[in-house]
Amino acid sequence: MNLKLIKIIQLDGKIILRSGLHIGSGNMEMHIGGTDNPVIKHPHTLEPYIPGSSLKGKLRSLMELASGLAAQASQQGGIVSYNTYRQLSDPKMKEECLDILKIFGFSGDEKDKSDKSNEELRAIGPTRVAFADCYLNREWLEKARSNLWPLTVEKAETAIDRISGTAKNGSLRQTELVPEGSVFDFRMTFRVFGEEEEKLFGKLRRALDLLAADAIGGNGSRGYGRIAFEFNGEPSVFNC
Repeated sequence: MNLKLIKIIQLDGKIILRSGLHIGSGNMEMHIGGTDNPVIKHPHTLEPYIPGSSLKGKLRSLMELASGLAAQASQQGGIVSYNTYRQLSDPKMKEECLDILKIFGFSGDEKDKSDKSNEELRAIGPTRVAFADCYLNREWLEKARSNLWPLTVEKAETAIDRISGTAKNGSLRQTELVPEGSVFDFRMTFRVFGEEEEKLFGKLRRALDLLAADAIGGNGSRGYGRIAFEFNGEPSVFNC
């Protein structure tokens, strides 16, 4: 099967935080006077941002849960994959799995030497969606600076002993959050290989609605990471 790129769809907008957001930096080193659980920041500006990889991973997870494929993939110890697709027998589930693989891609490690496998993988083709890192909206950032709003805040957290009702010894920690009301720029691009793939973009738009109803980042069950999307009108289409 020959795949030909016919258009790129670009969706621009804003992400508005409806609660504090924590996406960890992965830096586990404790600095004097610093927090022990910092958020990720741009290395040059030291401003917090939302990595595109975090958006992609969360949306993929939500689509896998919504399709019913997450349980199937968990038995194999990972995300929905080409191996998941090969083991499915239900045609509807196979179609759902195929759509997820087309949108988000699959690992190159899944390729094998069989002609059938290589033919199926070529039919799936490359990843369709790409997410830009979401940096603070410049207009909002100027307003924050003029009002001396902090770009991050620290929240003290502790674990409670269920019996005594008091804080567990040594459990106090400081978690850094991007505060509610912060605004980030959002951009998503989607490559279309054939008019029938318009439905894939529609599925992705619905997944964005699911994300707005769920949460992103760490500790979503505690109320962190609630967001809202504001899109700049209809998506832009760049025909090839």
